Amino acid sequence: MSYFDAASSAPLHPVARQALLASLDEGWADPARLYREGRRARLLLDAAREAAAEAVGCRVDELGFTPSGTAAVHAGVAGALAGRRRVGRHLIVSAVEHSSVLHSAEAQEKEGGSVTRVSVDRTGRVDPAGFASGLRSDTALACLQSANHEVGTVQPVTEVAEVCRAAGVPLLVDAAQSLAWGPVEGEWSVLAGSAHKWGGPAGVGLLVVRKGVRFAAQGPTDERGYGFENLPAIVAAAASLRAVRAEAAQEAVRLRELTERIRVRVPQLVPDVEVVGDPERRLPGIVTFSCLYVDGETLLHELDREGFSVSSGSSCTSSTLTPSHVLKAMGVLSEGNVRISLPRGATAEDVERFLAVLPGAVSGVRENLGAPTPVAVMKEDELVVDALGKRCPIPVIELAKVIGDVTVGGLIRVLSDDEAARLDIPAWCEMREQEYVGEEPAEKGTAYLIRRLR
Repeated sequence: MSYFDAASSAPLHPVARQALLASLDEGWADPARLYREGRRARLLLDAAREAAAEAVGCRVDELGFTPSGTAAVHAGVAGALAGRRRVGRHLIVSAVEHSSVLHSAEAQEKEGGSVTRVSVDRTGRVDPAGFASGLRSDTALACLQSANHEVGTVQPVTEVAEVCRAAGVPLLVDAAQSLAWGPVEGEWSVLAGSAHKWGGPAGVGLLVVRKGVRFAAQGPTDERGYGFENLPAIVAAAASLRAVRAEAAQEAVRLRELTERIRVRVPQLVPDVEVVGDPERRLPGIVTFSCLYVDGETLLHELDREGFSVSSGSSCTSSTLTPSHVLKAMGVLSEGNVRISLPRGATAEDVERFLAVLPGAVSGVRENLGAPTPVAVMKEDELVVDALGKRCPIPVIELAKVIGDVTVGGLIRVLSDDEAARLDIPAWCEMREQEYVGEEPAEKGTAYLIRRLR
């Protein structure tokens, strides 16, 4: 079985396993106690904090451990907003942030604050000017991930940090996906990370608050912060972060070559595919693509049967039947979405076997869904496609089947009540060089208008 979902959770690093087992014997006592066992535990905790701080590039007294990366984000956002409550209650986030950041933003709105969501381009990258234009006199905090978790696009943190610093606004960086590859550059103020993303154990996050940043921890607090530390997990997290950093430069070169191989060859092997994310400024191990006329959930099951564990942002894999907020913000195809995130040690043989299996898996799914075949052109100026009640990717399949039934310049009106159609139909038009005219309210659902150009 080839595990290609390291962006969700990386396999436990061997160094983490060794450190975890060793500290189970040495670090079980309360590090706040002054007796021998407590002092031994305190030494382990202090050493872990020093190692993590060195990897992050911060002072030891600026870094603390949390029960998870999500807890670190929530505590960081809440504490920074509370620390600057006299300035205002305005928060800026990018539209492609991790759900933990976006949920914090929603909580801010429910409590009477305001949120500006900065848009991204088709590669998933923010424009620093977007953050600059969103800054207000009452802006308390800005949030930007260091790299995107779904498409791997690296964000311009340094530039955004400069914009925020000039305005006197702290910047919180969610660095969960990038910390394994190196420290986050720029004058950021708060940083959050998650150990299981870099090969540490689950249940350990880290939160860094720079000296001088106004910060007021929220919720019940005491001298133990989040309570009794999971010391063995913390030690393992710090040890694995140091280990992956030592391997990062060499491993990045190797994984980047493998993901580039996937980026280039998938469109050659499989027709009607859109590779998404920035082609250059991206994490080494992540590559994402979407396939027209494919049910994402079915494709994931097919690949699983072939021995590959992958992830997807397709609406077809979601109980809400809505596409990934990342793909939606980017304005790219969501149906048949596949995210490959290679773990440490992934081999060229694994990738070649995946490339050999993928075309057949996609072809089989398309055949079962009745993917389009060429049809004769008919002399009609407008055609209505009723796709109401049909879910991703059926509305786009129906559109593709009838595009040849109208004359060049003719109009097709697709009726759909599937939220994914709002993203996938324009994306299909761009891929097939047809004109997407826009959308109109319909008696049921929405009418999407497409003009045939060729």
